[in-house]
Amino acid sequence: MANDVYVLGVYTTEFKKQPEKGFKELAREAYLGALADAQLEDGRDIDGAWFGNCLMHYWGQALTRGNVSFIPLVREGLFPDRAPIVNVEGGCATGSLALAGAAKEIRAGDAQLTLALGAEKLYDAEDPRRIFAHFSGGMDLLDPQEWEEEYRRVGSQVGVPFAPGPDRTIAMDTYAMQANYHMKAYGTTAEQIAVGAAKNHCNGALNPKAQYRFEMTPEQVLADRPVSAPLTRSMCAPMGDGAAAALLCSAEYLKSMPQRVRDRAIKLSALALSGGKYRRLDEPSLTRAAADRAYAQAGIGPRDIDVAEVHDATSFCEVYQSEMMRFCEIGEGGAFVGSGATKIGGELPINTSGGLVSKGHPIGATGLSMCYELVTQLRGEAGARQVDGAAIALQENGGGIIGMEEAVAAVVIYERTR
Repeated sequence: MANDVYVLGVYTTEFKKQPEKGFKELAREAYLGALADAQLEDGRDIDGAWFGNCLMHYWGQALTRGNVSFIPLVREGLFPDRAPIVNVEGGCATGSLALAGAAKEIRAGDAQLTLALGAEKLYDAEDPRRIFAHFSGGMDLLDPQEWEEEYRRVGSQVGVPFAPGPDRTIAMDTYAMQANYHMKAYGTTAEQIAVGAAKNHCNGALNPKAQYRFEMTPEQVLADRPVSAPLTRSMCAPMGDGAAAALLCSAEYLKSMPQRVRDRAIKLSALALSGGKYRRLDEPSLTRAAADRAYAQAGIGPRDIDVAEVHDATSFCEVYQSEMMRFCEIGEGGAFVGSGATKIGGELPINTSGGLVSKGHPIGATGLSMCYELVTQLRGEAGARQVDGAAIALQENGGGIIGMEEAVAAVVIYERTR
């Protein structure tokens, strides 16, 4: 029988443009922050770490990224000598994959205390757009003609020709095509997408760790600079730097901790992964498959979720993932988000952190920043953005691109047990 897994400590740095900080500094802050949150004096009990990153090669470190980032921590005796560090990459889902690796070690009985940490730097002060080209690494670069043909076909079908531009990553164009299909098939409107975007910017204004901390109205969102129709700049995640971490432990290890620590521990009830493919436009995505597996693992359904963080690299994603997580029926995501149901105080608050469009999206850290937000919510420690009575939370995080969906996705369910 698999061992239960608990989140013992969490931390996220601020997400913002931080040219003065390198990976070692970001990793140090996230690691020491998670230790402090778990009320551990040191990391001597850590059996191993899973380190998530996507683009460190851009900055000169192609391999053994986590091992290099932790050299100072090991040298100073802050991270245990000889503890293994496993490097993880899965596009924008990297943080959740690191979490999955750390959790599986405990479930298998191979470890009692593990660390998942993701770190990323996307802001190049010398040439902010130069890194854009590296985002295509999440797509098939061995046979690029396949997705080029697919996007031309889809563009023709939805009446919006595929025309990527130098002022954005190609992912924004794929999300725009998905949005245009949804609008054509189900009557979703740009105004409904803008309601979700504005809501998340208002949530981000309440989050001291968010990259953008200002409120917006739907009208302001719609009037912002166009990126790839129907998406405006305010509907798209910004470029920034940051790190986030989670310390996971077994039930046995948790029993050895003081009561004040046990009371703040959050159970990781389910963690399900799924893989992408070239799907039909009217076919549910890989995130639906991951969600169904997660609900089955946890023994609950979508109506049991009190708060959620979904991967809104663009604000259309909140519309779509509300459907894939079964929070509403397929085709009803626009009306669901547009009604205000996903606001704090609404039927099901989504992206209380501000989501990726406001909190920020340093891709290797994103999944673990979602973990931080949801654990904070379930502990009742989210301050002005707190969801009253939150006991069960869901996280959806996807990464890479295969056709009209991600290459890999994770859905995680957390539960407050005390």
